[in-house]
Amino acid sequence: MSLKWTDSREIAIELAEAHPEVDPRAVRFTDLMQWVVTLPGFDDDPARCGEKVLEAIQMAWMDEV
Repeated sequence: MSLKWTDSREIAIELAEAHPEVDPRAVRFTDLMQWVVTLPGFDDDPARCGEKVLEAIQMAWMDEV
């Protein structure tokens, strides 16, 4: 399965598993973007990412933990 920026819930699950010690509220968007693009299965253009996309991922991640 390939992940796209629009898959915020799936990305959040992957981030929660990859970084269980991290409080998602404390993650800077620059770090969050880098972590997303390095997830296994992530296949989307980094240029398509914006603040709203990162906010959606962060909110979904907070829901996961």
